[in-house]
Amino acid sequence: MNELIIELTDISPRDFFGQQNENIQLIKKYFPKLKIVARGSKIKVYGDEELLEEFDKRFDMLTTHFAKYNKLDENAIERVLTSNGQEEVSSKSSNEVLVHGVSGRLIKAQTANQRRLVDACKKNDMVFAIGPAGTGKTYTGVALAVKALKEKQVRRIILTRPAVEAGENLGFLPGDLKEKLDPYMQPLYDALRDMIAPEKLEKYIEDGTIQIAPMAFMRGRTLDNAFVILDEAQNTTHAQMKMFLTRMGKSAKFLLTGDPGQIDLPRRVISGLKEALLILKNVEGISIIYLDDKDVIRHKLVKKVIDAYKNIEHQN
Repeated sequence: MNELIIELTDISPRDFFGQQNENIQLIKKYFPKLKIVARGSKIKVYGDEELLEEFDKRFDMLTTHFAKYNKLDENAIERVLTSNGQEEVSSKSSNEVLVHGVSGRLIKAQTANQRRLVDACKKNDMVFAIGPAGTGKTYTGVALAVKALKEKQVRRIILTRPAVEAGENLGFLPGDLKEKLDPYMQPLYDALRDMIAPEKLEKYIEDGTIQIAPMAFMRGRTLDNAFVILDEAQNTTHAQMKMFLTRMGKSAKFLLTGDPGQIDLPRRVISGLKEALLILKNVEGISIIYLDDKDVIRHKLVKKVIDAYKNIEHQN
């Protein structure tokens, strides 16, 4: 039986291995034919030479991830150990800080697909980001918009959503239109608050540099010199999607995010997003990036919830 010895250098074994070696226990599940023993800063691995070579390569990718993000969790381990070997390969954009957020927070793309989204937005003026909840579609998009504004690539940011209620009725909420819509737009506000200081954000919203509005407010406008994000695009109708896409003006970037698995439209109403993905899939200058459950960066239970629902849907 062959032996591989790996010693951690410049990395805290306690942080890397996790509490009660939980990360090592998880890694073992992906290499059931290897015997893996972790003691101190050393890991000894026993097994066939071919498997040891694969383990050595993947373990190096894990340490690279840890060095980059100062953390290693269940989602990261799964992404690295089930990827095609390109997950943690460094590229020009892989380690790029998109925005220096509030309190010095460094905001980066954290997964391979999020990095593909960043690259796609650099190369194309219209990008679709498709994937389930928690995959960072909107958050990464807002970071890209803030980056473009700070670097004066655009003059304004426009964030919009179709006003379709997920099982709720906005008409019964108290207040005027803005007060009714603000809670609905909360995910967009939350992302912006991570990236722009409160006073500056308030000023940007007051002077129109940043606009957050429902889809209906887009009709008749020409959106130029702007980074425009359509969030929850799966809830647009055919007419709404066509109207939005034709608002694009000069020097504009359009990012559309959505989850075709969470459509809140009435029955028999075709999702404008699903239709657009079919119609525009071969149009030059438009990029479609798909994110999946490996990109989930919320609580680890979110991925398990997505998997559980996916299993039920496949059975029906």
